[in-house]
Amino acid sequence: MGDNPERLDSEASFAALCGVSPVERSSGRRQFRRLNRGGDRQANAALHRIVFTRLRVDPRTQDYYERRSKEG
Repeated sequence: MGDNPERLDSEASFAALCGVSPVERSSGRRQFRRLNRGGDRQANAALHRIVFTRLRVDPRTQDYYERRSKEG
């Protein structure tokens, strides 16, 4: 977040900063989404570590992961 945390006013702006927000792309008639390749790579790496640590330790996160995996 740096020295200016006021610039992050939503989860979407935080996701864009970390480079994990979806980006729309299209190829003719088909619409696709891919992850943003930009953003702060250190913040992205920290977010990655947090998620995998929570998946290993936190039962709520494990339940969420299982539920979302079953949904596809």
